Amino acid sequence: MGAHASEPIIQVKDLSVTFSGCQALNGITLDIRRNERLAVIGPANSGKTTFLRCLNRLNDLKHDYRHTGNILLDGKDVYDSDVDVARLRRRIGMVYAVPGPLPWSIYDNLVYGPKLAGIRSRDRLDELVETSLKAAVLWDEVKDRLRMPAHNLSGGQQQRLCLARVLALEPDVMILDEPCSGLDPISTAKIEDALVELKSSHAIVLVTNNTKQAGRASDRTAFFLMGKLIEVDDTTRLFTNPTDQRTNDYLVGQFG
Repeated sequence: MGAHASEPIIQVKDLSVTFSGCQALNGITLDIRRNERLAVIGPANSGKTTFLRCLNRLNDLKHDYRHTGNILLDGKDVYDSDVDVARLRRRIGMVYAVPGPLPWSIYDNLVYGPKLAGIRSRDRLDELVETSLKAAVLWDEVKDRLRMPAHNLSGGQQQRLCLARVLALEPDVMILDEPCSGLDPISTAKIEDALVELKSSHAIVLVTNNTKQAGRASDRTAFFLMGKLIEVDDTTRLFTNPTDQRTNDYLVGQFG
């Protein structure tokens, strides 16, 4: 199925967000498609992270957060009163800029979420550990030391462990907030390689401040500026022939 033919799993419709009355997002309408990598780019304070955190309702944790508009996951608004937020966050898994492994072994990091979700079978847990580590391009490096403390891993390995930890919950959507911002080029390449494989079974949203990474690691790119979606298009087309001058100015480094 081609990128343009794939159906949306998330439909964001006229989403506006304020914190203490200050506007962070203004009228965002954007589809997130199955089996596609969508990059979100833009200068600081464009609303990129706020947008991500709306999708799995992490902004709810801020008392001054207000929103209007709709976020539909498989046609159902994630803000409906009967939505199980814990289940929503399992379906829309998030990887953060700074890896945060739990103070346990590699194995225990990976089975913690599935156990909370009710999985008790040791065989099933072992299977999830292996498949998630393979998907995060980490299995070959750690398969013989799964009982080692996760904090003994390098920074790049810790970030791939955090990616695997999300994958162990078998989400439908992966959202990544600058996951490579502190990583070396080799670790970055491994995460980008993982995203290529993961799009066969997930929708992926990648927020990045690195336009070169967006060019390499996405199928479509959305450009945000001051809380507004300026344009979204096939990545190659947006990078070579943007329709809005502000997009072009950002891509050639005139601001941001």
